[in-house]
Amino acid sequence: MGRNIKYKPDNLCIAIFTFCLLIRFAEYFLIETDKTTIGENIFHKAIGVILLAVTLKILHLTWSDIGFQRSGFVSSLLKGLLLGSVCFILSYGLEFAILALQDNPAHFEIYISSFTLTDSQVKNTDFLFFLLCVLFNAVNVWMEEGVFRGLFIKMLCETKPFMTANGIAAFLFGIWHIVMPIRSYINGEMSFAVMVFLGIGYVILSGVMGIKWGLLYRITGNIWAGLGDHLFNNTVATNMLHVVSPRGADELQIVRIMAAQLISFAFVLILYYDKNKKANKFPFVVGP
Repeated sequence: MGRNIKYKPDNLCIAIFTFCLLIRFAEYFLIETDKTTIGENIFHKAIGVILLAVTLKILHLTWSDIGFQRSGFVSSLLKGLLLGSVCFILSYGLEFAILALQDNPAHFEIYISSFTLTDSQVKNTDFLFFLLCVLFNAVNVWMEEGVFRGLFIKMLCETKPFMTANGIAAFLFGIWHIVMPIRSYINGEMSFAVMVFLGIGYVILSGVMGIKWGLLYRITGNIWAGLGDHLFNNTVATNMLHVVSPRGADELQIVRIMAAQLISFAFVLILYYDKNKKANKFPFVVGP
């Protein structure tokens, strides 16, 4: 953080965020790639990765400077995937328990579908769709973790304490996700009141997830653990492993996601404060 500041970090973060958000709106409303065979709005994420690379070049930073170190890549990524899998095992169990109490027996089905706010789903089981799902979501999480955690937290920490920087980055990450309920409202798929309710919910839930992944970045010293957890959420828990009952598929998907994220958030928060306590007790021990 000792680098000479030749720009205003806050202004640069807002400028990058605004540009990415405008491109995101353009794809969701004009191109609507997720409604094509591709099944995912991937173009604005790819543009985001390119913008991130250009920004790093301009600021004379490397990918390692924002958490993409080669050392610890495999172990940290596996830890993130493990965190996601354990927490979702618990949340899937909760989902099945609720459905059983409703006398609505359910079972697992594996197929690829796009995550929408409506219940329209197309079940794709060809290997190509699974491969594309993983590849597209890899680009997705690379862009979001690289921009919101890696770049934004690093820049904001030049003038602010970590927790403040992490909170701002997480809030922007929450705003990033309101495009989905806005589009559903404009398309006549939900009322204005429901849009507002879901929009607030998205900001809160995505914000909590953003704080958690920022804490993982701080704990591990790299981006990979949060990226692994993020990737598991977006691929397996959201797009691949579905809970199907006689009443439909993924009726309680939002419950599943919320439960898993709150469990993992609590775990990471405890881990973060425990690490800080040990660091304060042994101030000469250098952490990651």
